[in-house]
Amino acid sequence: MKIRIIITGGTFDKHYDEIRGNLTFKDTHLPEILKFVRCTVPIELELNQLIDSLDMQTANRMQVLESCRRAPEDRIVITHGTDTMAYSAAALSFMIDTPVPIVFVGSQRSADRPSSDNAMNAVCAAAAAISDLGEVAIVMHATTSDDVCSIHRGTRVRKMHTSRRDAFRSMGISPIGRIEFPSKMVTLEQSAIRRGTHTLALHDRLEPNCAMVQFYPGMSPDLLKSYSGYKGLVIAGTGLGHVSTALIPGLVRLIHDGTTVIMTSQCMHGRVCDRVYDTGRDLLAAGVIEGGDTMPEAALVKLMWVLANEKNREKAAALMQRDLKGECMRRSAYGL
Repeated sequence: MKIRIIITGGTFDKHYDEIRGNLTFKDTHLPEILKFVRCTVPIELELNQLIDSLDMQTANRMQVLESCRRAPEDRIVITHGTDTMAYSAAALSFMIDTPVPIVFVGSQRSADRPSSDNAMNAVCAAAAAISDLGEVAIVMHATTSDDVCSIHRGTRVRKMHTSRRDAFRSMGISPIGRIEFPSKMVTLEQSAIRRGTHTLALHDRLEPNCAMVQFYPGMSPDLLKSYSGYKGLVIAGTGLGHVSTALIPGLVRLIHDGTTVIMTSQCMHGRVCDRVYDTGRDLLAAGVIEGGDTMPEAALVKLMWVLANEKNREKAAALMQRDLKGECMRRSAYGL
């Protein structure tokens, strides 16, 4: 058993290029950083293609998944760019039942900056990887100080600030754990899935022909035509999960032609309920599926996973409303 660190890139592995005036990839600092972990578990580095997280594709996530499959007894740490880390963590949450921790980690500031968070985040991620955790998670600074990192469930986390070191927050739930620094003491909440709970299983298919759109006032119904032929569409609606009545005929056509449409909310907390207002009831009558309190980004990768693994439309719709990996809770911490 060892910690395998899968390096995919991101600010974690960048430094400032004074000639070009931007951030570029360089040799990772992980070998130097992780000597401070002082754990008895061997560490192995595995270099994937260094890419900006905005360019992270399904194929890249499949490569990471294959790395996890090859040595199921290893604890996994994955370095990743913060901008799309929540998407990748959610995707892996659905694609793998893991008996051991799979920990995503990144940094908001590059390694050559005095305020860089990559060293502490790496140490805390390694500590989480040898803990009793048994699920996919993200480990990042919990405060602006170098004192504690939070462990966030991979399907309930969002980047909430462009540059702060404590940018990541668990949404609708508390973090599932914390790591004190520099002691590296890990505390897991009761809600955290423990190591060995699941037997390793891969469900490694994703339907790439899915999309997400955010509704806004005055949105033209013609925009929905762009999604004709898509297998799935997630809508981030307003409030309880609404769009304007002008969009409903276009949604009816999409659904009639075979597109599975999921309604989520732009709100940070609470769940979709399309039974309160007439517009919501019209959406339900059109065949739009309520996404509960699943966040839009998690709903997108869940829809990609569901449609790749369940071809029956009714069963797929039922799966989208079922809590599979902690993404869709029966009740919200802030009420219905």
